[in-house]
Amino acid sequence: MAHLRLGDTAPDFTQQTSEGEISFHDWLGDSWGIIYSHPADFTPVCTTELGRTAQLKDEFDKRGVKVIALSVDPVKDHLEWIKDINETQNTTVNFPIIADEDRKVAELYDMIHPNASEKATVRSVFVIGPDKKIKLTLTYPPSTGRNFNELLRVIDSLQLTANHKLATPADWKQGDDAIISPSVSDEEAKKLFPNYKEIKPYLRTTSY
Repeated sequence: MAHLRLGDTAPDFTQQTSEGEISFHDWLGDSWGIIYSHPADFTPVCTTELGRTAQLKDEFDKRGVKVIALSVDPVKDHLEWIKDINETQNTTVNFPIIADEDRKVAELYDMIHPNASEKATVRSVFVIGPDKKIKLTLTYPPSTGRNFNELLRVIDSLQLTANHKLATPADWKQGDDAIISPSVSDEEAKKLFPNYKEIKPYLRTTSY
């Protein structure tokens, strides 16, 4: 059983999905990615989550993020369930759902937590960078639906801090001031961020 940590390479796999067979790394290409699991098809919380993902397609596209979902049910169930999702959530599912009947992917990503459920995957989320490294992991219990606005917020932070010597403070959202990395000297900070503010020597903020 894998225990994946931040910075690990996201395991590659080839598996059937609602949109045909995919090889994960090839499918991801140079994009950012989200892979997330749900306990089972035809379950109420998951229905709302997959619907919300579809509704946010433009937001994911804007950030260059590909999304793929997973459960341990077969493709034929996924295809029937998608009809329900489209109907009840007033959307059109526009991303693949992995059919992980042999639990290969669930085991690669440690998505089955026996104390929560012996058979079903928990609500795991992995954000993966273009370098195929894991940038974020989140695990929710089966009873709690995910906050997709938070996932978008985290991706905004990850993309900002991947390209600039910045970090983001508590409750940060796109457009807010960011924190200058402690590894940046004051001299370098003045060049990189001429409008920076020093609150404490170790706490410097800037717009960008």
